Amino acid sequence: MGKKRKLSHQNAPNARQKKLPQQNKSDQKKPSNGPAKKGKGKQQRQSDDTPTIPFEPHHRILLVGEGDLSFSASIIQHHGCANVTATVLEKDAEELLSKYPHVEDNIAVIRGDGPKTNEADKEDKETSTKVAEAGETSQGNQNESEETNGESDSEEDDYYDSDDPNAPPRPKRKLTPNNKLLYNIDATKLPNSLIRSRFDRIIFNFPHVGGKSTDVNRQVRHNQSLLVSFFERAIPALAPNAAIVITLFEGEPYTLWNVRDLARHAGLQVERSFRFQARAYPGYKHARTLGVVRNSKGEVSESGWRGEERASRSFVFKRKEDIAPVVGKKRRKGDDSSDDED
Repeated sequence: MGKKRKLSHQNAPNARQKKLPQQNKSDQKKPSNGPAKKGKGKQQRQSDDTPTIPFEPHHRILLVGEGDLSFSASIIQHHGCANVTATVLEKDAEELLSKYPHVEDNIAVIRGDGPKTNEADKEDKETSTKVAEAGETSQGNQNESEETNGESDSEEDDYYDSDDPNAPPRPKRKLTPNNKLLYNIDATKLPNSLIRSRFDRIIFNFPHVGGKSTDVNRQVRHNQSLLVSFFERAIPALAPNAAIVITLFEGEPYTLWNVRDLARHAGLQVERSFRFQARAYPGYKHARTLGVVRNSKGEVSESGWRGEERASRSFVFKRKEDIAPVVGKKRRKGDDSSDDED
């Protein structure tokens, strides 16, 4: 056995040459698994980077505290939404224009005669049309909605609800535009005409009372009061299985508002939350409650802070009875919601 061992040792170079292909073969298998895992991780990251859109083109959408209306214009132009009711606190167009000099183009989009002047705009229109064709026809005008106390014009429209997992795919029909703009609407005092309309989504992006107070505690209390009053008026305006979407900046002082707790006390529960990505809404710009920033000459400053570049999070709230329990999902300590965070 010693000779065999010695002979094998003397022929080691040849032995290596014979074994080398096997090692290469096995080595090739390992890297083949490696890239697959990396590819999967890359695919997962790409999935995580995909913006979450919390509404469908056919949804009846109420937008509250819309500021310069750039979000409204974007979801109409680029997401094919055709039943959008955009509301602003300003009493009329003149006051709105004084705060946001660029608002006229967005108003035109809501009214259906938005500016289309170049090839890029034509492409946007084609894209929006394709998205819109995946929806359903509009639910009629607001007067019809009020007369039916928020009920759909047909059972078919109720049946094709994207929130119903058992419903078959909606037929591809082009939506009839039914967008509108309402002035002088206080989010804490929504009029009965809006409440009777019953919306699939009520969206309040970056609620804030405004003001220049440096007292953080006072600002927190005022904004909490704003949200509590808003929830109180918005909940009756929800259609069955509908949702309220609140978007806030991340970090303090916004985390001090405890929006989850405020909603829970109002009878709502977080269905999920996700990163708000402004890039999902072309043309959208964060609008300050107090209006655009102006320099000493009264001119609009282009060097102002851009809120759309700041990390933000959207919270989707539903009535507790509308949220089905998630089987097998482990909840985080201290989290009583079915929140699915991205």
